[in-house]
Amino acid sequence: MTRLVIVDDDAMVRTGLRLILGGEPDFDIVGEAEDGLRAMEVIRDLCPDVVLLDIRMPGQDGLTTTDLLRERPGPPRILVLTTFDADDMVLRALRLGADGFLLKDTPPPRMIEAVRAVAKGEPVLSPSVARQVIAAATGGSGPALPRVREELDRLTERELEVAVEVAQGRSNAEIAERLYMSVATVKANVTRIFAKLGTDNRVQVAMKVRDAGLL
Repeated sequence: MTRLVIVDDDAMVRTGLRLILGGEPDFDIVGEAEDGLRAMEVIRDLCPDVVLLDIRMPGQDGLTTTDLLRERPGPPRILVLTTFDADDMVLRALRLGADGFLLKDTPPPRMIEAVRAVAKGEPVLSPSVARQVIAAATGGSGPALPRVREELDRLTERELEVAVEVAQGRSNAEIAERLYMSVATVKANVTRIFAKLGTDNRVQVAMKVRDAGLL
């Protein structure tokens, strides 16, 4: 059972997330908060596994809350919610240690899948957010870098296909459907990609794919 806390200043958003996530047998929504200050108290008292955290709130916003939570021992996973896919706060939250980013209008099945992935320690980015993060992190499009192309030459043809799908912000399930693979096979490919490229997460893979001129 994954224990969740929902933090958003909009009561309608909190209600919507409860409706989407509350019916799942492996989720237990143990609390909610309307701002960052209240969230710190709720999280301290209830010790959730995952926090769904609005990035823009009056008072203490999602950035400050993320930073403070990461200073605690054994912090929860943090899934940041944003309304705008071009929000420059997203990249700042990534640097502070957020585990994932989703737009608030993400379809319910994708939202449920994302929460499960973050609970397991898998970074999650909605496709539009992924593109913004990668572009900001790499300084936008530019010529292919020979060194990065050489790194990607270590991958098999299938692993390279998976790496490009990862760079486009797709989940393991989406990649499996597009490439006619099982989810387990996709996960195995992603693990090998991390090892061969010396990366720790999907965003780093995406940045290498972009630097290689493959996006």
